[in-house]
Amino acid sequence: MSSFETFFEGWLVRQEHYLDELQSAQQRAHEAREVDLRDLVSRVLLHYQQYYEEKSRIAQRDVFMVFSPTWFTSLERALLWIAGFKPGLAFRLVSDSVPDLSDDQRVRVTRLVEETRVEERALNDKLAKIHESVAAPPLVDVARRHARYVESEGAEEEEEAATRLKSALEDVLADANLLRTTVATKLVEMMSGAQAVRFLVAVGQFQLKIRSWGLERDARRKTVVV
Repeated sequence: MSSFETFFEGWLVRQEHYLDELQSAQQRAHEAREVDLRDLVSRVLLHYQQYYEEKSRIAQRDVFMVFSPTWFTSLERALLWIAGFKPGLAFRLVSDSVPDLSDDQRVRVTRLVEETRVEERALNDKLAKIHESVAAPPLVDVARRHARYVESEGAEEEEEAATRLKSALEDVLADANLLRTTVATKLVEMMSGAQAVRFLVAVGQFQLKIRSWGLERDARRKTVVV
């Protein structure tokens, strides 16, 4: 197990604990102090920030692994957008979990939706240009073939191409991670403490549910193969 996989397993355990705390806060939100709800929201956002910081560190060592993460299930990998969940997913979770947005909040969320779509399209274009500039195969194939590049004849030329690709992917990954964290931060800043708690409950439940389904599906596939 890699150092990141070890970190991720521990991070998921803490994620479950935070979800329990968020759900408890949601149940007593009507009597909780705003400052206490905000403190919980801040701690949960810091928890996610720690994940992105650790992922950035592993990306500096092997960005190809981050684009084809072994620590995710096949279902989680199928849902990835630039090595993580698409930022726009947050807006669907807001719609499901925070139906009591005020008119002003809805205007601000709509504006953020449009801004995020622009940024997502720009990153999609940037990723497409990376493929074109290096005549790269799909990223998963690049990740699998990288080790063979450095061992083959003519390895120097292949290694130079891989180095250029690595740098370009690190840049687009950093931009995508920044967009993900920025969207989440801006959303909770628009909300009351109680609304932000409900939103983060929805985020945590979605993430853990997808992982649970993915683990079950992968286990069934292994059983069939055996």
